[in-house]
Amino acid sequence: MPEKPTGWLASWLKRKVFWADRSSQPGSLVGHLIRLASVWFILALVVTSVTLTGFFHQAQLERFQQNVGQLADNLYSDTDLDMDGKIVPPSFFDTRTQRVYSGLYWQVSEVGANGEVTVQSRSRSLWNDDVPVPADVLADIRATPGRASFYDVTGPQGAPLRAAAIYTLIKGRAFVFVAAEDRTMMDAGVRRFGFLIAIAMVILALGSLAAIFLQVRIGLRPLFKLTGEIHDVREGRKVRLDGRYPTEIMPVANQINGFLDSNQEVLERQRTHVGNLAHALKTPLSVLLSSSQDADENLPDIVRRQTETMRGQVDHHLRRARAAARSQTMGERTPVEPVLDELAVTLEQVFRSKDVVIDWRAPEDLAFRGEKQDFQEIIGNLIENACIWCRKNIRVTAVAEADVPFMTVTVEDDGPGMPEERYDEVLKRGARLDESAPGSGLGLSIVDELVRAYGGELTFDRATIGGLKVTLKLPGARV
Repeated sequence: MPEKPTGWLASWLKRKVFWADRSSQPGSLVGHLIRLASVWFILALVVTSVTLTGFFHQAQLERFQQNVGQLADNLYSDTDLDMDGKIVPPSFFDTRTQRVYSGLYWQVSEVGANGEVTVQSRSRSLWNDDVPVPADVLADIRATPGRASFYDVTGPQGAPLRAAAIYTLIKGRAFVFVAAEDRTMMDAGVRRFGFLIAIAMVILALGSLAAIFLQVRIGLRPLFKLTGEIHDVREGRKVRLDGRYPTEIMPVANQINGFLDSNQEVLERQRTHVGNLAHALKTPLSVLLSSSQDADENLPDIVRRQTETMRGQVDHHLRRARAAARSQTMGERTPVEPVLDELAVTLEQVFRSKDVVIDWRAPEDLAFRGEKQDFQEIIGNLIENACIWCRKNIRVTAVAEADVPFMTVTVEDDGPGMPEERYDEVLKRGARLDESAPGSGLGLSIVDELVRAYGGELTFDRATIGGLKVTLKLPGARV
């Protein structure tokens, strides 16, 4: 039994089969583009070949009619009547009119009172045959005497003729002067030209279809490369797309990379949540285990307190996990103005002993792209923290950024502020601005994690009113 290919050969074969399967599917973009281009190109070639053949035929016919019309005009101009009233035709120098059935003919006919046409004189080439003058042609030339009218007719031996007829009056008698020439050679030339044009167009079509196929395949090669890289990511050979693509495709690759990075970030965040939860539950469980072994008389109270602590930790981490999951959909819209109004009224009542004044401003149509509970927790923690540390005044401002789908929320207080070297420290879990102040130190940490879960950013600075200024960058939208 033959061995299966391994290494780079197996990878190359697998990739070729993968691309071949994709390009041969019923909804293949390659096939669609080739069919669309082929239909329009073949239609254009057919129209071009028919048009060229028609132009050539018209040019040949006009040249052919010029010769026949000249012969009819000479016959009309030089024919006269003798003393006895007989037709005296001109002497022609074209010897073909002297050879029987040579293909060049003329005749002079008289039109009777009843419209009957009688041949009075004919070229030797006609022998005993006539060139018919149909009734509609006769009516046309009688309406315009002296002007040639061209028509097709069947002549001697069934040959197709192109004829020119001129009507005139000579000494009160009506005559029709007819010149005709066999058009077999002209028609054959037109057919030969059409055949050559058809062959040329077929060759051009085959070459162009091959060029279209190559152009589409080469033009879509970046898509095939992108497909191959995505396949490598799925197979675990790559963690993200690293190829260089044209300007039209690069945004797609960047979006895919963003999606992969986001998924990786969510995965790492969930791992961190699990580790934090395990660490948070470890201490209460140790206390319970130790108390149960010592048979402490305060065991019920200890169990209650530690159980409440564990439940709070579980709720906290579940809340963070839900925020991380919701931040990936961005389907919710939370108006900013009602949330700020509600929080301002509530916290001014909570801190009425300090006579806190919360001055908030936000556009009516500004919205947060996320859950209302998450926005309340983020802004509520920041305003509450400002209420704790302020002297009296707090200023909250929400604005939409101009060119990107984000909004900026700033919370300022007139408190003592915070040293710059502690900006990063306070975001750590359990860190507190003042150990003497009440609280667990989880507020700013929760805010930072929720903000990052929504792809935002949290920064600190000195407030213009004297205290701490917290700036939030969050996904924004219009209501």
